[in-house]
Amino acid sequence: MTIPVISENNFPRARFGPSYLSVIMKKIFKWPTSVIDCERLEGDASDRSYFRITLKSDAGQKNVRSLVIMQLKKPVLGEEIDFIRILKFLRELDIPAPELFYYDISKGLLFIEDCGTMTLEDQLNAFPQEKAQLYYQAVELLVHMQSRATYSIDSTCPAYHLKFDVEKLMWEFSFMLDHYVDEFCGSPLESLARKELREAFTPLCESLAAEKLCFTHRDYHSRNLMFNQGRLVLIDFQDARMGPCQYDLVSLLRDSYVEIDDALTEELVDFYIRLKEKEEGREVDREKFGQIFDEMSIQRNLKAIGTFAYQSVKKNNNRYKNFIAPTLNYVRKTLRRRFKDTFLQKVLLKYIPGLDGNEAFNL
Repeated sequence: MTIPVISENNFPRARFGPSYLSVIMKKIFKWPTSVIDCERLEGDASDRSYFRITLKSDAGQKNVRSLVIMQLKKPVLGEEIDFIRILKFLRELDIPAPELFYYDISKGLLFIEDCGTMTLEDQLNAFPQEKAQLYYQAVELLVHMQSRATYSIDSTCPAYHLKFDVEKLMWEFSFMLDHYVDEFCGSPLESLARKELREAFTPLCESLAAEKLCFTHRDYHSRNLMFNQGRLVLIDFQDARMGPCQYDLVSLLRDSYVEIDDALTEELVDFYIRLKEKEEGREVDREKFGQIFDEMSIQRNLKAIGTFAYQSVKKNNNRYKNFIAPTLNYVRKTLRRRFKDTFLQKVLLKYIPGLDGNEAFNL
């Protein structure tokens, strides 16, 4: 069997080579291969690395199989990692998530099902005329995931022990101030300014933390939904925790990577509420739901801005830099619509660069 040598220049962080892959692939698929190709994939804003492994048999191009290797930052010895525990939890509930074929604990390598090359974002770019249909599908999957997971969750699932409390929500806000305002924008905040910001933002976080707890994916957006054979598949769910049901809906409809117009957003929120009412057999207070949705939007979008800035200033990764401006725009529009002339709006506009929409501010 001929296996091309994997170039260390192309895969500098891979903790595996051709001989290792040959053994593992035979163990997983149990059929002979003549060629094993390895392609490094563009990862997310984490320390994980991803590789697509493609196998071709002696019979030719028709017999091709593939999987994805998720390489952890470093091996984690001992108990199962959160990704695997949550993956098992979701698959037991018949929620579409990749199959785990093999886990090499010593090397920190997970061999998982290849769910294709198209994310929801890719599908939207390729077929913009299907935007509404695809988002209705994503909302329906979200409600199914939330209702089944929230009903079934227990202490064996890592998300059960984590929640969006005031401390966590405020920590994410401070993270944004540190990395976006102080470092990315070069506008260090004095202690009195931080005190005023905390006074303005804490009530919002207290309101969110008081909501009924729901299982949240925590990163449910167009880049973490794979479009595979006509269905959407969840990925990147290892940071799931309990929080307001609006959290994931905000992640989907206030997505930094894909803009959705206000009319479609309203339709999708209404669709979500109607599905939720059907699942739970009770009416949803739409005014209260909208209030929490907007509060969650401000917190979630500011958190995303902090992550984008962190990647730029700490990781020298500018892939996310261009998404800061549209995310700021979400916050600006929500403040104008829901929190016009409030203490929260005035303080955020005062201290967060670019939030006022000033064209002279150049990201």
